[in-house]
Amino acid sequence: MLSNFRFHHIGYVTDSIEHTAALYLKAGYQATSRIEDEIQGVYICFLTKDGFPRIELIEPVSEVSSVNKILKKSGVAPYHVCYEVDDINEAFDKLVDEQGYIPLFRPVEAIALDNKLICYLYKKEIGFIELVNKD
Repeated sequence: MLSNFRFHHIGYVTDSIEHTAALYLKAGYQATSRIEDEIQGVYICFLTKDGFPRIELIEPVSEVSSVNKILKKSGVAPYHVCYEVDDINEAFDKLVDEQGYIPLFRPVEAIALDNKLICYLYKKEIGFIELVNKD
């Protein structure tokens, strides 16, 4: 990874945002409204608590949702770490070309993050990471 990456959130796959979020709410987290990301085929909700990591809950919309395989294999579990970057295209190119990451897709707008550009990449030794453009 690159030295200028900044932690943004941890992504958890779940079969029920409502049930998983309820446990975090009892621990003092606050939840955003659940929204549908039609591009990724998932529902998303963010959980925040001062002094604690931001959590993204991701629930598949259907059997063909992008995270459904992960959910079936792992159950409710963390599956990616997201990093904020200043220039997503530059970071994407460096990770793919210089560090051997496998891209899941090129940067696209994410409705859950105010239409900021995001992308997912994979590396066997790291797992899945998400990048989100700062602006």
